[in-house]
Amino acid sequence: MINRSLVRALLTSAALAGAGALLASCNGDDISLANNAKANQPVPPKLIADMTAKDMDLQSPILVRLFKQEAELEIWKQDRSGRFALLKTYPICRWSGDLGPKVREGDRQAPEGFYAISPAQMNPQSAYYLSFNTGYPNAFDKALGRTGSQLMVHGDCSSRGCYAMTDEQIAEIYSLGRESFFGGQKSFQLQAYPFKMTPMNMAKHRNNPNMPFWKMIKEGNDHFEVTKQEPKVDFCEKKYVFDAAKPPNAARDLVFDASAKCPAYVIPDEVAAAVREKQATDLAETARLIAKGTPVARANTGIDGGMHRVFAARVPEASTGLSEAGDGSSLSLMARAPGTVPSHVNPPKAPSDNLLMGAPEPPKLAAAPAPTPAATPTRVANAAPPAQNDGFFSNLARKVGIGGAADATASTPPSKPKVEAKQTAPRPEAAAPKTTAPKPDSKQAAARPPLRSSVSDTPASAKDNQVAGSAPIVPPNSFDSRFGAVK
Repeated sequence: MINRSLVRALLTSAALAGAGALLASCNGDDISLANNAKANQPVPPKLIADMTAKDMDLQSPILVRLFKQEAELEIWKQDRSGRFALLKTYPICRWSGDLGPKVREGDRQAPEGFYAISPAQMNPQSAYYLSFNTGYPNAFDKALGRTGSQLMVHGDCSSRGCYAMTDEQIAEIYSLGRESFFGGQKSFQLQAYPFKMTPMNMAKHRNNPNMPFWKMIKEGNDHFEVTKQEPKVDFCEKKYVFDAAKPPNAARDLVFDASAKCPAYVIPDEVAAAVREKQATDLAETARLIAKGTPVARANTGIDGGMHRVFAARVPEASTGLSEAGDGSSLSLMARAPGTVPSHVNPPKAPSDNLLMGAPEPPKLAAAPAPTPAATPTRVANAAPPAQNDGFFSNLARKVGIGGAADATASTPPSKPKVEAKQTAPRPEAAAPKTTAPKPDSKQAAARPPLRSSVSDTPASAKDNQVAGSAPIVPPNSFDSRFGAVK
């Protein structure tokens, strides 16, 4: 894999050296994107050493899992046995909204569900250092009439319905996604959950109105847990379907429509049996915990999202909000925060002493209205990527005579990347508005100096499948297409 990267670098250098006359006619923005220092940072040597120890290749496929309550992002990577294993767990610096799926534009909710991240959704010119689009809404979300757009995983530790990391963290995560695309992965799966789908959490949140949805996506979690393979995701009858296959002797391929009746399908026996066994064990343990008197999770109203404790401990008067450490989490023992927390971070409020979910709320005392703070511009990590182009390297290769028939038959000329759009009107905020100046636009952000300090490396304990209907779907020819994707 390292040799392949070296060959790729040498080929690019040779093309640049032999195309002096042609470079003058190349798109200047393409050149700057190809040389984007942020997007092309190498995977840290410590992480490569961890891959070697876990029998993983640098460019093998990855899979991402997010958990709001624990405020953790997991990177799983395929080892040489073909199964996925946990490579590293990152604490999430900031997420917004509440536990539960995103429903409508402007609700500040970070999405939950299964999404596919293609190269076209990677944004090297983000004003939030680096980012990738989650693909919300997918076909299931659309079938339910849910709205929203450009929900990101990005840097800057600032969230308006996104999952925000530090700049150092997103640089490392971005590099892992980039290398998986170079290795041939067409898209990597993003699984976003309200919490780790354990019997304890299911018991604690048993009265939450989102429980039917959570039980549905837990099935996908269970498929992954028992197989350690990326579950194939389809939608029909406004629900998720995992690892569906054609029935024996079926004449036609399965066709799924999120709003239509499900076609006849089967789940492979070995997968179905393992999932049933896990679900029976989980249900029995959940029932035992409820019978034992496990308290129902508190309804902490008025709190906008959460922050992992390793960051909250380093921000004056900060709270973890809706986040709490998971059982046996090793991240709380980190010696220092993994990355730089910006001074403009807006941490979640401290949970108030509310009653348990389902209990009546005590009457509130009348109080004089607080003065309304002046509105401040709100930055968003939102913009839809334009249609895919062939990318800088593909265009340059054709101009200097490198490439085969696939290059010669390309019919769509590359489009010039657009400057990152900004939202001028602020969104409603549950938390106090920030008073810092707006973030510079994408071109200014792209010109930022190289990454400051490296991320602290704290060890954590077949076929490409893409989530049907995830948005945007731009089938990539190569990872070079990321140079046409700006948000």
